[in-house]
Amino acid sequence: MNQNIGETDRLVRFALGAVCGLISLAILGGVISTAMVYSLILGVIALVLLGTAATSMCGLYSALGISTK
Repeated sequence: MNQNIGETDRLVRFALGAVCGLISLAILGGVISTAMVYSLILGVIALVLLGTAATSMCGLYSALGISTK
């Protein structure tokens, strides 16, 4: 697969991934009181965002023919 994520898109994904990950950990730690399922959902979103940012490749972008590079 070719890289299809540009620098700005990559930085936004890193930032959003970090925020989602921190909120997920805050829920697990009891700092934020809400249903634990939100921690799981945010954790998965964080992993996807950070993974796609690290590799500069997005499978959805490839399937749709989008490139921000």
